[in-house]
Amino acid sequence: MGSEVNEATVARVAAEMAALCEVSSPWGDHPGAERCIELVSSFLPAEAERERIPCSSPACAEDLLIRYRGSGTRRLLLLGHLDTVVSHERHQPVRREGDRLIGSGTADMKGGVAVSLAVLRALLAEPGRFNELALLLVCDEEWRTAPFIHPPRFSGYDACLCFEAGERTGDGEEKVIVTRKGAGTLRVTATGRAAHSGSQPDRGANALLALAEVATGLARLHAPAGPERLTVVPTILQAGEALNMVPPHGELTVDIRADDTEAFAVVLDTVPRSVGEVGIDPRLERVWPAMDAAAATTDLIAAAAAGYGAPIVAGGRGGASDASHFAPTIPLTVDGLGPRGGGAHNPGEYVSADSLAPRVGVALAVARAALTAGR
Repeated sequence: MGSEVNEATVARVAAEMAALCEVSSPWGDHPGAERCIELVSSFLPAEAERERIPCSSPACAEDLLIRYRGSGTRRLLLLGHLDTVVSHERHQPVRREGDRLIGSGTADMKGGVAVSLAVLRALLAEPGRFNELALLLVCDEEWRTAPFIHPPRFSGYDACLCFEAGERTGDGEEKVIVTRKGAGTLRVTATGRAAHSGSQPDRGANALLALAEVATGLARLHAPAGPERLTVVPTILQAGEALNMVPPHGELTVDIRADDTEAFAVVLDTVPRSVGEVGIDPRLERVWPAMDAAAATTDLIAAAAAGYGAPIVAGGRGGASDASHFAPTIPLTVDGLGPRGGGAHNPGEYVSADSLAPRVGVALAVARAALTAGR
């Protein structure tokens, strides 16, 4: 159980998380990504095969791939990301308030990266369990719009474990994630006509008002209790160039989630191509697949719970993750193995200090079960 994870391991996880969170590494920032990669490399045993591989997003720093060889037969991929959402100006290093370790990137997901390193070190002491251990840390998870390029490289691996934030059930049992909704970004641009808003307002075609109408219509499709559990949430509206001008251009961003990404096409088709004299151009971007590894991982989770000595519950989450990209080719894919926390992307983002020991224990139990599955 989590109590079997010693105090030295917990202290090291907390220290490595704090060191990573000391570095501001928003998406696309090369110096921040490089510093995080230097830190991770310094935390690992020297015998690692270390490789920098192309990132899915050309604007970002190259990703980091670490490999270790063992004498067993199975291959295990540990997965995480080093980029954050918070800008340099809003970045906060880790501070402790009660049980909370508060800081930018703690929950999403440098705390998870620190847990993955602890799992990796523990498994390295058991080389007979594995043929290959791989750790992939990407630098572009938060804002990626390009296709994710890495799954073919790991075709044939036996399991993939991703270390996004963990959680507990309402009954207090440790939980891991085996299902996720598909996610997409709908970007709608509007092209109207400028005019002076005081002397000739009716000669303009107002892009802002057109997009507001589109946003209101899309929000009516929001049906989280429906058959596809579809959520349609307008998140950004930008329009206008001057306080005394009818806005000629604008852009609306809408976040879409559903159990089946085919529902996104229905949402796209409802967007009108014009509102009055304003032209409307909708484009679907950043489509991430849904993940459903529930059936494939049933025996794995049961074996992990037996090894952990307490229940481990498999469940779902609406947020997107790189685990979703691997699940179609690596059926034994489990996510949500990081520490418990909350407030991701916000100033109060945190992980629970008391969760570090049990979450390392859960992740290690899942990893050991994955390396013995099928024997």
